[in-house]
Parts: sequence; C-alpha cells; structure tokens
Amino acid sequence: MPSIKDITNYLEQLAPLAYQESYDNAGLIVGSPQTTVSGVLITLDCTEEIIHEAIKRDCNLIVAHHPIVFKGLKRFNGKNYVERAVMLAIKNDIAIYATHTNLDSVKGGVNFMIAEKLGLENVKILSPKKQILKKLVTFVPTENAPKLLEALHEAGAGQIGEYKNCSFSVEGTGRFTPSGNANPVIGTLNEAEEVIENRIEVIFDAHQEFKIIKVLKSAHPYEEVAYYVSVLENENQEVGSGVVATLAESLSEIDFLTMLKSKMALKVIRHTPLLGKEIKKVALCGGAGGFLLKDAISQGADVFITADYKYHEFFDAENQIIICDIGHYESEVYTKELIVRYLSEKFSNFAVLKSQVNTNPVQYF
Repeated sequence: MPSIKDITNYLEQLAPLAYQESYDNAGLIVGSPQTTVSGVLITLDCTEEIIHEAIKRDCNLIVAHHPIVFKGLKRFNGKNYVERAVMLAIKNDIAIYATHTNLDSVKGGVNFMIAEKLGLENVKILSPKKQILKKLVTFVPTENAPKLLEALHEAGAGQIGEYKNCSFSVEGTGRFTPSGNANPVIGTLNEAEEVIENRIEVIFDAHQEFKIIKVLKSAHPYEEVAYYVSVLENENQEVGSGVVATLAESLSEIDFLTMLKSKMALKVIRHTPLLGKEIKKVALCGGAGGFLLKDAISQGADVFITADYKYHEFFDAENQIIICDIGHYESEVYTKELIVRYLSEKFSNFAVLKSQVNTNPVQYF
C-alpha cells in the first residue's frame, strides 16, 4: 500500500507546491508522510463534518482544495472550527493535505476543469506567470554533450509547452589551466589547455533548480563544472491565473446564461447588464478572480466567470464585458471530481472517494 508521501508526490507532479501564492498554505498540514494510506477522501473544504465522514468511510488521508490552516495556530482549545477539526483529525490519526492555489495555477487544474464542464475549446492560461523559468548555460567537451543533454532532459530541463528535450548549443573553444591541486579529466597540471566544447542552454522550471544542478554536476565529465543560471522574464504559458477559451458555437447572452446555470448546477448567477452581443470567447477563474478582469477584457472575452465580486466591483465591467459571479463554492466544487480522477488513474489498490458532504457555508433562500 502506498504512503501519504507517495500520494502527495504524485499530486505535486500535477501541481507543484512552488506554484502556490505567498499567502497560501498548500501541502501536508496534518500527519506523517510515512503513514500507509487506507483510503483518501477528496473534499473542497476540511471541516469537522468532513473528518467524521473520513472516519466513517475508513479514510486516513483527506485531500482538500482549501487549506484548513492558513495562519499559525497558537492554541488548541477548540474555540473555532479550525482548531476543532485539526484536533479531531490528530486524535483519529487522519492526515490532511491541501492543494490550493498551486492547483489553480496549472494546466489541467481547477480552471481547466471548469472549462471542461462548460464544453469550452482552445483553453489557455489567462494570465501566465513570469519569473518562474530559469535558464542554465554550461560548457562541455563536444563528445560528452549528447550524454549530458540526455541527463538534463531526463531531470526535467528543456520542457517548453508541448515540446520536450529543447536545447540550444554552439561549438567553441574552452581554455583553462589546472592548478597543482587539481585532478583534471583533460589536460596537464599547470599547463594551459584548449578544448573544443559545446555551449549548452536549456530552460527549466525554477523550483527544479536544485535537482537540475545536481544532475549537471553528476553527469558532467569535468572536476569543476562551469555553468551559470539566470532568471527569465518570459511568461510560462503552462502556469498562471484563470483561463480563456471559446465556445464551439456562439450563443446569445440568455442562452449562455442558461447553459452556464445548467452545467454548473447553479441556483443563481449575479451578473452585470447584458450587452446585446453574441457570446463566443469566455474567460473564467474559480474562486475570487476579480483581479483578472482587465486580463479578460484585454483578451477580448465576451464574458468573465468568477466569484466573490463586491457591489462596486461590478461597475468595473464598463459595458465592455459581462461579469458572472457564480459563487465561490459553486465555481470550485468540481475540483473534487478532478482530484478523484487524477488519483484514480495512478492508484488502484485503495479507495479514492469523493466527499458526499456539501461544505458550502453560503445558503440561498
């Protein structure tokens, strides 16, 4: 049977913790990574009711979208639902893991699941992140270049969108003089040496730097490896906030709202005035995505679907776009389905269960 670490490592292949926002607390919140998993319960929120459900359904790991703990807990005396839930989980040996803004940010994550539910096509990240890519430049004897590149690619370097094993190289002359204490693979102590080398450049995700450099030093033939790493301003088209996509066929505004309400199982949609235009291009962001409105407008979206809009923020549409606030829980509830699907593809020797509890704290009269 797999351990909690096996489960969380697999989840982090889809949504690395490095992609979470600075305020977030994604990761293993309660429990030991070495614990053997008997069953996993998938939920949007982690509450006392969810803990009781996990106990009843023999699940010792809860995977939630929203972290139960955002800030440090100074006391455990049960004065609020956070403390009570954590205490109950610890008492019953139940681990709690959260995959939150990191799952929001990746291709195939929360927003892509919403787009799938709506039948959208040509789905792309709405606001790609910058400064999360780095470039490695190194120098290696020409005859050793293929083996080094193979090792770097295997470690994850050179992945650009749908293209893998990407690199650039150019041949030149490397010069060095080994000192008396060196143990050179090529050259003689205290004598100047020239070697025909390849300058190799590869791009990699910044959070992989430790692994990439470790592989570089292990696979490189030289005693001292010449290399440098630089941060790139490039946008990473695979990581960012929200998505923008298109409908297979244009819909009238009323037909679109009807479809949205039906496919997302909504009780109500709060929206800005209709503009009398056809809906073709759709921007969306699960949860509180109001900060992406300008991006949605600049991308030419006809409608922007998100949640948690305040009264005065609706005016920001400026009759350029229709804002649809569908509710926080409602916009993200299908994240449970996403995580169940993802884990079930890998692990078949224990139960991956979707919580049957509606944790939405907002009710409609």
